[in-house]
Amino acid sequence: MKIPMLTTRMQQSPTELDKNGRRQFVFGASAMFAMASIPFPKNVFANTQSQSVTQLSGKVFDLSIDYMMVNFTGTPARATVVNQRLPAPLLRWKEGEIVTLRVKNNLDNDSSIHWHGIILPTNMDGVPGFSFNGIKPGETFEYQFKLQQSGTYWYHSHSGYQEQTGLFGAIIIDPAEADPVIFDREYVVMLSDWSDSAPETIYAKLKKQSDYYNFRERTVSDLFSDIANNGLANTWNARAMWNNARMSDRDISDVTGSTYTYLMNGNPPAQGWQAIFKQGEKIRLRFINSAAMTIFDVRIPGLKMTVVASDGQNIQPVAVDEFRIGVAETYDVIVEPEMGNAYCIFAQSIDRTGFTVGNLTSDPHLHAEVPKMDPVPLLGHSDMGMSMEGMDHGAMDHSQMDMSASDMQGMDHSQMDMSADDMQGMDHSQMDMSAGDMQGMDHSQMDMSAGEIQGMDHSKMQVSKSALGLAGFGSNNEIKHLDTEFGPQVDMRADAPKNGLHDPGIGLREHKEKFNRKVLTYADIKGLHPTYDKRQPSREIQLHLTGNMNRYMWSMNGVKFMDAEPLVFEYGERLRITLVNDTMMTHPMHLHGMWSELETGDPDFIPRKHTVLVQPGSKISYLVTADAIGQWAYHCHLLFHMPGMFRKVVVK
Repeated sequence: MKIPMLTTRMQQSPTELDKNGRRQFVFGASAMFAMASIPFPKNVFANTQSQSVTQLSGKVFDLSIDYMMVNFTGTPARATVVNQRLPAPLLRWKEGEIVTLRVKNNLDNDSSIHWHGIILPTNMDGVPGFSFNGIKPGETFEYQFKLQQSGTYWYHSHSGYQEQTGLFGAIIIDPAEADPVIFDREYVVMLSDWSDSAPETIYAKLKKQSDYYNFRERTVSDLFSDIANNGLANTWNARAMWNNARMSDRDISDVTGSTYTYLMNGNPPAQGWQAIFKQGEKIRLRFINSAAMTIFDVRIPGLKMTVVASDGQNIQPVAVDEFRIGVAETYDVIVEPEMGNAYCIFAQSIDRTGFTVGNLTSDPHLHAEVPKMDPVPLLGHSDMGMSMEGMDHGAMDHSQMDMSASDMQGMDHSQMDMSADDMQGMDHSQMDMSAGDMQGMDHSQMDMSAGEIQGMDHSKMQVSKSALGLAGFGSNNEIKHLDTEFGPQVDMRADAPKNGLHDPGIGLREHKEKFNRKVLTYADIKGLHPTYDKRQPSREIQLHLTGNMNRYMWSMNGVKFMDAEPLVFEYGERLRITLVNDTMMTHPMHLHGMWSELETGDPDFIPRKHTVLVQPGSKISYLVTADAIGQWAYHCHLLFHMPGMFRKVVVK
């Protein structure tokens, strides 16, 4: 079989989406810039040009799935593409219309396309074994469905690891009525991860050694540094705690920049992607995380972003400096850049092992400086979902204790400054701090180092769940661990999970204090329109996200997909799902076919999402109206977690 080669074509005009109809997007291939840790020159974009692909619009589409050779790193590799494009062509649809998509599979293996976040009949959802049999080699499958929504979405393969090798593309559905978001120009910003290694090889290495791609595990040098900073006893106890649990405070991502090259609209960071704006324009950026395994943190230094949509659904505008976008999530933002300036669209991986960039500029020859990556995050005790009741803190390394503002929601600590002298001789053994005790306290300046905590007796310290902000989201606050969660397949259980609603996430929690950057949290998101279904849930389902990182085993309630019974919903019922993350990894959970209505505290304006990010050691809840008869997939969207952390949902 002859495999076409992706080559570079220089474009004469800027890539853009304007309201007059000429809409083009970019992709590209060039050598990776050596190592992501090496600073980029200020003129990183100066000698490169983004490539572009045209969009497809209308009601009838012919899509062809093929192999193609690409080169993002200096080494040719085989990709899986649609219509010879990586990313696949943008599909532009219109709300209320019926679209027909004829998809031909030219691969050697079965394939499929799932229309992520699109509300449609179960047999059009594109999940082999659930809604249809897949598309056999040489065959064509015709998808047809009516568009019941508008906004930013995407599509990808749901067969094997084809999503990792390039089979993904953007979807924009224009609203039938006037768009409530006002803008002059728009761009899609599609984030992804690429490896020259075959995904089967990556998965096999993870199964043999779960930290194979983690080059930041603690070393002997770190040991001596910790002893110098915290003392031998504290260092020994801290290491013992992590070692006994067979966990690492540096297990942030399974697959890292050691094998991944991070792409923006198909452009590696050395090439960059470029977008043009004109005087006085409001720019709509439609961010899509189409990565296989990478969660990104996005910011545009020097430019405020107003988030106007989440997962395709309009929300009440909220101004931020930074946001985390989980795998499969989408966010639309409005920016108002100033003429004569260039801005760097900067997306760094959650583990800070790499990044990708874009250049938003008023002049193609004007290029923004690429910022440095933020400090490498470390997992703390709160990320383990640990209860503070009855804990002996003498064996804990307090230098890494990270009780964030989100952990202590509603507490005001700004004036609290307890030095070592203040604490001398204090007996904390019977200390029991309730929510009432903490009301009005300002803790924002509280900074307790290991040295300052020396001599304190915390063995009986108790902090109630309400004090930590764990009450008030959903009604199911009691954590119930099933018998299936006990065994070699589960290495951790969160007994006191924190509220994930107010948590911006590991590596972002201190950005307001340290960098004066407002970070988006789920608590900030409110629907633009009133809640569609205001019924109270008739029942609740608590699902635990479980695993054994050391053995690289993932599951729900301790049971992998192959051994699990389906979740059964009754057609028309209203139910609450509470997700409890018993692991120290961040999981983006995607329910097919129905909206996940995130309980953010305002029952009148509940936002609708299709993918919900669940932070380590936390829990979060959302409401579901079971209005779609059929069989649906429900899973973690991290590609290598999906084989185990997966359920079938049957609505009958």
